[in-house]
Amino acid sequence: MKWKIPLFKTYSDKDDEKAVIEVIRRGTYWAAGPEISEFEKRVAEYVGTKYALSFNSGTSALHTLLLACNIKNKEVIVPSFTFVATANAVLLAGGIPVFAETEYTTFGLRYGDVKKKITKKTRVIIQLHYGGFPGRDTLLLRELAKKRGILFLEDAAESLGASINNQKVGSFGDASIFSFCQNKIISTGEGGMITTDSKELYEKSKLLRSHGRVEDAVDYFSSIGNNDYIEPGYNFRMSSMSSALGLSQFKKIEKIIKLRQMWGKYITSHLSGIEWMIPPAEMIGLRSIYQMYTLKILESGLRDSLQSYLARKGIMSKVYFTPLHLMIIYKKLGYKKGDLPETELLSSKVLTIPIYPDMTKKEADYIIKSIKEFDVNHGKKA
Repeated sequence: MKWKIPLFKTYSDKDDEKAVIEVIRRGTYWAAGPEISEFEKRVAEYVGTKYALSFNSGTSALHTLLLACNIKNKEVIVPSFTFVATANAVLLAGGIPVFAETEYTTFGLRYGDVKKKITKKTRVIIQLHYGGFPGRDTLLLRELAKKRGILFLEDAAESLGASINNQKVGSFGDASIFSFCQNKIISTGEGGMITTDSKELYEKSKLLRSHGRVEDAVDYFSSIGNNDYIEPGYNFRMSSMSSALGLSQFKKIEKIIKLRQMWGKYITSHLSGIEWMIPPAEMIGLRSIYQMYTLKILESGLRDSLQSYLARKGIMSKVYFTPLHLMIIYKKLGYKKGDLPETELLSSKVLTIPIYPDMTKKEADYIIKSIKEFDVNHGKKA
């Protein structure tokens, strides 16, 4: 379907085009150019960590990080209210995903339920920063992990630039991951990054990222020598072209964030009077950057009707997220409906509507007008 208003549009300009073209015209170093290390350096400085390591996707970054954390046959506490990659990466690294409830304010892991789920086999807790909104219980979870001797990781795929008490997400955990997929704050098409202060996790992840190959002072593609290989690894590297695009996008990150915040607050100001819905919540001390704009629909059954109505108006919307523990892959592991009642209830109420940096006032007003029309008519046949 061709939407009048899509769920997202990727922000770009001529500087982005120029950055990629320059790498192409260079005719060499497409896979291992200087743009890669420069992009990593910029992100590490921005987030506030010692190290950053680029990947071809956020999923690859998380998969590699969990391998580096040595979770084989160990339990990893994850949200069920997240994209499937968060839990799949646990399985791919040989771990056991243990799903915990999600809190209703910012949609991160709920501290109280995580505490209940910890066992002697728990190796990692993965906090989620949902849709550009820092997880409310992040500091509590970090302290809990520290006391129990458990690794604390952040899935900040959607939230580069968000912060808690002026400290960027991605710097609270033992390590964190970001995504640069097409709908994220900045994009390289596909791409990801690990950030960490741990030299051990950084070096192990770097080894696994590129075939288990020992990295000499001279780049593999520029050397006549033959590198040694320590263990099996993957080809999860980010290319020079993607990194060049990432660098160009990164120069605009605060502009992009301000535009997202502007449209998020504009939409909220016009929808806040509707009694049966709750707009995204901004909490004191948390910098929210509106990678997504997710409504909570309070009246049972109304969410699906609203989604259908918006579709008829040409406005795309999506349910982010359906609980992972109810997906076939995790039902096979023994999970079933009723295991996480709060998460299941939350998922039945959420609806993500369009937001993007170069949204126009006409587009925003059309979304607002359509929701208000539905509000007037929802007691009738919508």
